[in-house]
Amino acid sequence: MPTLYTQAESNVRKTFLFMTFFLIFVILIGWLLSQAFDSYFPLIIAVVYSVFQSFISYWYSDKIILSRMKAIPVTQENAKELYRIVENLCITAGLPVPKIYILDEMQPNAFATGRDANHAVIVFTRGLLEKLERSEIEGVAAHELSHIGNKDMLLQTVTVTLVGVIAILSRIFLRFSFWGGGDDRGGEGYILFFLGIIGAILAPIVAMLIQFAISRKREFLADATGALLTRYPEGLARALEKISKDQEPLKVATTSNAHLFIANPFRGKQQKSFITKLFMTHPPIEERIKALLDMKVG
Repeated sequence: MPTLYTQAESNVRKTFLFMTFFLIFVILIGWLLSQAFDSYFPLIIAVVYSVFQSFISYWYSDKIILSRMKAIPVTQENAKELYRIVENLCITAGLPVPKIYILDEMQPNAFATGRDANHAVIVFTRGLLEKLERSEIEGVAAHELSHIGNKDMLLQTVTVTLVGVIAILSRIFLRFSFWGGGDDRGGEGYILFFLGIIGAILAPIVAMLIQFAISRKREFLADATGALLTRYPEGLARALEKISKDQEPLKVATTSNAHLFIANPFRGKQQKSFITKLFMTHPPIEERIKALLDMKVG
């Protein structure tokens, strides 16, 4: 049975494992390109680029995500009720109060990001704050604080950045393959073309494997830990039910960041699409609600 502490240790190991894999992946492509051009320049570029991106993903990936989603920071002065909810839960959990951001979207949802508890951020959508009751908002906040406590958000945030970089690299290699021109460059052109095709194929597969590696059990663990924090599992259970039934789209949701949210952000036809199902990282809401309602909180 995983605990808060064993899960935190596991997530730290997974984070650095993924970053190491990313470094090896990019350096390998650089080496193949250097062989194709008989020059070490592509390898040097690959090494520098991969090290730089790994550094950025660890230290600044939360800022990148917040910027892309255009999240708005709030303070104790302009969001007193929300800040009080989070602050009280943090006192109970023994965590520093994270920065709080609002996402101007009407779908009720939320996520946590940041590299550690001292640099954590919780993001709530405007729809969640307007459509959920106080006890339900407390349940969601407690769930996200649990992710912070067991360092899930470090793993989630780094994953978003590295998956995005791999996808960008695959497109670059694919374009280089056409620019190389098999007829003009002979064998080198064909090698570049081959690398481009392989990179384009590998990118979504790598993204899928990384996201699958983020175990769905983390959601059950965060649900349970959050329920223990509030001593009221029904609040989070009702919140999850309302979130899952709301049909408002979440414009900023993509297959690379969907796993950040407390519940699957895709709705309607988008939720039923083959690609969305392929990258599904959340367990069924019904199972999570049942687990919460079956909990016995003394």
